[in-house]
Amino acid sequence: MAKIFADVSEKEITRTIAEMFNETMREYTDSDVIIIGAGPAGLTAGRDLAKAGVKTLIIEQNNYLGGGYWVGGYMMNPVTVRAPAQKVWDELGVPYRKINEGLYATWGPHACSKLIGAACDAGVRFLQLTKFDDLVLKNKRVGGVVVNWMPVSALPRNITCVDPVALESKIVIDASGHDSVAVKRLMDRGYVKWKGMDPMWVEGSEDAVVNYTDEVFPGLIATGMSVTETHGLPRMGPTFGAMLLSGKKAAEIALGKLKEMPSPPKLRAK
Repeated sequence: MAKIFADVSEKEITRTIAEMFNETMREYTDSDVIIIGAGPAGLTAGRDLAKAGVKTLIIEQNNYLGGGYWVGGYMMNPVTVRAPAQKVWDELGVPYRKINEGLYATWGPHACSKLIGAACDAGVRFLQLTKFDDLVLKNKRVGGVVVNWMPVSALPRNITCVDPVALESKIVIDASGHDSVAVKRLMDRGYVKWKGMDPMWVEGSEDAVVNYTDEVFPGLIATGMSVTETHGLPRMGPTFGAMLLSGKKAAEIALGKLKEMPSPPKLRAK
C-alpha cells in the first residue's frame, strides 16, 4: 500500500488538541468582551469587535456555530434580509438575489459559513458545548460569565455534581436568542424586567430590535432575539436583517463602553 500521510502518533494528536484548547481557556478567562451565543447577531458583533482589536470570546452551547442562520424557516434553507442589511452581505462577500427593491435572498449555508469564517478571520475565539450557567456580578456590574460543559446539564443530578467555572470580561453581550439567558438570570433576581416575545410583525419588529439594542444592565448588552424577548417586541420570523444590524450595533455600544472605562483595553493588532 502506498504511503500518503506523514508519520504522526495518536498521542501527538491528542496532545495538540488539549494544548490548543487549554490555550483558549488560559488566555480568554480574562477577555474584553464575552458573547453568549454564536447565532447571526453574536457572530456579527464578535466579528466587528475582534476586527477592531478587541479580545473577544464567544461561548456556544451547541457543537456547531450559526444558530438558526443555516435555514430560513420551515426547514427550508434560503434566508432573507430586508434593505439595508444586504450591505452586511456585501461586506462578507455573500452572493445574493435581489427579489425586489427591499428584499434580498441567499442560501443559508453560504451566508452562515461566510459569517463564521469572517469571525474566525477577525480573531474571535470560541468555546463550543459550553453552557451559560450564571453571571459574575461585582459592585452591581456584570463582570463575566459562569459556564459549564453542556453535557453536564443532561446528566441526572443524583449521580453527578460538576461545579462550573468563571470567565471574566469587561462587557458581556447576551446573544442567546429566544432564551436570553443572561437577561433572565438578572430578572430572576429582580435586577431587570423581562417581557417575552409578542406575535409576528416583520416591519415593526426588525426596526425595534435594532433601536432597542443597548446595555440593559451595567456591563450587559442585549442583541438579536434577546432584545425581542427582553422588551416584549414582535417576532420577525425567518428574516435576518435585524440580527445582523443588531449585532453591529451591539459591537458599537461595547466599543464605546470599553473606551469610557478608567483603564480601557489595549487593542491588539488587527
